[in-house]
Amino acid sequence: MEILTIICIGLMTGVEFCIAAFINPIFAQLPEAARNTAISLGAKQLGRVMPFWYIGGLLLLVTESVVKRHSSHIELLWSACLTWVAAIVLSIFFLVPINNRIVAAGPSAFSEELRRQHDRWHLLHRWRVAALVIAVTMFLLGVQA
Repeated sequence: MEILTIICIGLMTGVEFCIAAFINPIFAQLPEAARNTAISLGAKQLGRVMPFWYIGGLLLLVTESVVKRHSSHIELLWSACLTWVAAIVLSIFFLVPINNRIVAAGPSAFSEELRRQHDRWHLLHRWRVAALVIAVTMFLLGVQA
């Protein structure tokens, strides 16, 4: 179970980091029409998968915390869960609405306002990535006990 949790949350964090550090900066260098299409397609594809991955990661984190509830580092495990929840809350209330507007508009209707919203999404996404890295780190420190 521990290995499955590490794989799930580690890959999730890696994907989110890749989007923040590489994919979005690459998209920003594309000509406008190609950029809008890439952003729209990425929002649609990732918007379908990520909710299940986030919830799956949280369920694995909580399960591991319950199983290891007598561990000397249980506070790190629960802190990892709470930090993961914070990333989910950030996503639901701020990132998902922007993502949904991007998907609904489609690449041909990508307005300047939608571009500004994507820039805001990118900024908020960096905070989400930081939260995920912190959660994974706390989990790894907590399970080593």
